Amino acid sequence: MSFRIALSGLNAAATDLSVTGNNIANASTTGFKESRAEFADVYASSVLDRSATAAGQGARVARIAQQFSQGVVEFTSNNLDLAINGEGFFALEDTNGSKIYTRAGAFSADREGYVVNHAAQRLQVYPATTTASGATTFNVGVLTDLQLPTQPSPPQATENLYAALNLDAQQQPIDAAVLFDPLNDPASYNHSTSILIYDSLGNSHTATMYFRKIADNQWEGYVYVDEVQQGGAIPIAFDEYGGLSTPAGGLAAPITFTPAGAAEMTLTLDFGDTTQFGGAFAVNSLGQDGFSSGRLSGVDIDADGIVFARYTNGQSSAIGKVALAKFNNPQGLRQIGDTSWVETFPSGDAQLGEAGTSSFGAIQSGALEASTVDIAEQLVNLITAQRNFQANAQVITTADAITQTVINLR
Repeated sequence: MSFRIALSGLNAAATDLSVTGNNIANASTTGFKESRAEFADVYASSVLDRSATAAGQGARVARIAQQFSQGVVEFTSNNLDLAINGEGFFALEDTNGSKIYTRAGAFSADREGYVVNHAAQRLQVYPATTTASGATTFNVGVLTDLQLPTQPSPPQATENLYAALNLDAQQQPIDAAVLFDPLNDPASYNHSTSILIYDSLGNSHTATMYFRKIADNQWEGYVYVDEVQQGGAIPIAFDEYGGLSTPAGGLAAPITFTPAGAAEMTLTLDFGDTTQFGGAFAVNSLGQDGFSSGRLSGVDIDADGIVFARYTNGQSSAIGKVALAKFNNPQGLRQIGDTSWVETFPSGDAQLGEAGTSSFGAIQSGALEASTVDIAEQLVNLITAQRNFQANAQVITTADAITQTVINLR
């Protein structure tokens, strides 16, 4: 019987060595969680046995328990590298449609723009939708593959032009006899400023605004697009304190024109923050809401997991929100290799959610979670397992010597 007891100890110590060796082998594996071998004693007894004299039947491996502690977050230069600081797993889907969970966030884009790991498993996100008011929301009831845009973003025609200026109150009115001819006579206006606007095709056009003082506190504004006047004179008036009084509310009457090959444009000018003070002409702010077509230039992911696509036209848009999963018993997850897990009955069903909500952790872009293996600790465990193996081997040697003595009795 001593042989079997010692043999069970050898098997347990060998398993402990294997677990420790696996931990050491994965000391540099991104998202790896160390494991430990847990043992239990073995007693073969019945209701009539006396427990006070039961010697025990050896040891067995009760389980190999995964330790889901937080790993160190190490920063990288790739925005698609993701780390979870706190509870949760990234949700992935393989080519068979199976759901897989991981803490290893080393992602990249494949040839079709899908964000995948090294095993070509696709990162799952909540899709972004735009409401009628222009707000972005996420459908948290649906999971979809994260795919980066591969086509250029569509242009947006300019509809609103915002100008916050200061027209110099010290300027003298221009004689009415001087015809307004800005392209040939700079003396026919007092101030001007230009900005690029865009048509429905994304083509840019230079919009120039000219300002001509016609009387005290009275001005006229003119709009030229590509050196062609659009609309008539815009009356602009100020009160005795330099505040804008005309146009009412700061909004001038819309100007409508049609660029070559593009759709008709209706341009509304907002002079609401324009003033007339006794100082030099100044452009305090000048903006418009159109833009050209753009190609994808980069990806940003914030702490809440929202994925923003950046384009060469300076625009950005949310394309999804990274989904996280958690389990009531993560130690019940089954390891399938590639630093990934699948759910089991002991783990419970996956509970999906968003980073930064409930007990889910935050997402760090441009970072990876390091292995939780402590090499110094594992080397001590290695020595302990080795000693346990040697001690059990010694039990076999001793049992063999006793058996040999019994055999040699005459």
